[in-house]
Amino acid sequence: MEAGIVGLPNVGKSTLFNALTMSKAAQSANYPFCTIEPNEGVVSVPDERLARITHYIVPKKIVPAALRLVDIAGIVKGASEGQGLGNKFLTHIREVDAILQVVRCFEDPDVIHVAGKVDPVADMETIELELMLADIQLLENTLSKAERTAKSGDKDAKQRVEVIRKCMTHLNAQQPLRTLSMDEAERDAVKEYGLLTAKPILYVANVDEADLDGKGPLVQQVRAEAAKAGASVVPVCAKLEAEIAELDPADRADMLAGAGLSEPALSLLARASYRSLGLQSYFTAGETEVRAWTVPVGATAPQAAGVIHTDFEKGFIRAEIYSLDDLETYKTEKDIRAAGKLRVEGKAYVMQDGDICHFLFNTAK
Repeated sequence: MEAGIVGLPNVGKSTLFNALTMSKAAQSANYPFCTIEPNEGVVSVPDERLARITHYIVPKKIVPAALRLVDIAGIVKGASEGQGLGNKFLTHIREVDAILQVVRCFEDPDVIHVAGKVDPVADMETIELELMLADIQLLENTLSKAERTAKSGDKDAKQRVEVIRKCMTHLNAQQPLRTLSMDEAERDAVKEYGLLTAKPILYVANVDEADLDGKGPLVQQVRAEAAKAGASVVPVCAKLEAEIAELDPADRADMLAGAGLSEPALSLLARASYRSLGLQSYFTAGETEVRAWTVPVGATAPQAAGVIHTDFEKGFIRAEIYSLDDLETYKTEKDIRAAGKLRVEGKAYVMQDGDICHFLFNTAK
């Protein structure tokens, strides 16, 4: 799964990306379009349950869940019409699964704001409008082809035409597609287009060191605006997080404590991004490794097994599952089994966040 980091130029996107991915690359220059191609990185999703599991099952290796991030260059007003390097960047956004929009919530006369003043709500509206205009443009270009195909009697094309028109009506009312109610068939009909405003969005309020909790007026404006779309907001001081990320692990705790933080804000952001994508984790645990595996919320046991290897899904027989609470109560898998707490689940079982699993499968199937 991929999340794209977007925002206006000079809001701290690349600083945040470098901190998230532990990059020691030089910070970008103070001018628009400093990131010409999207940079990609993988960030671990911190999960305290891994430490709790490994207290009882001690492995040779611990593997957390991971999220792929794409740092996409700054979008400006008119991007949907090709302003700046607009359409090129909008294409990059179509390829990701969710959007992390960095919104500037700090004042700094040495960092130029592309609009000349710090106004987070205006920034959010600018990005949303450009994404909506890009979606309208794409759907307009697609509609005529879909209509021609529908005239031949193709049922799928007829449905696609109906969904495209439904989406365009919603967009023309200046509403992003993530707020449009669509059933699974409708979503599948337009899935291939990578519609920008249909993607889940998480707002990252880039604050200064005086407002690490995000209680200042600028962040409150972001929260109010995000609430209209049912989106979450995570306050992060990208500058501070970048400094923390540059330190050796042994020194990070001291700097966090000095800033009054119990953990890097990036940990909160990684977890919030994970949730925004509609993801959850299950675990496998043994002496070789304890690993968090990523599955969509609602995934079945065979689908979860398929994340490990496609053959596991094809040859799925059953899953043996227990909870972390069971492990902490009974201490070992052997005692969990003896207590009758090891559940046997079949193909219809819907995975729950935090399940600890063994999968039984037959590769001959």
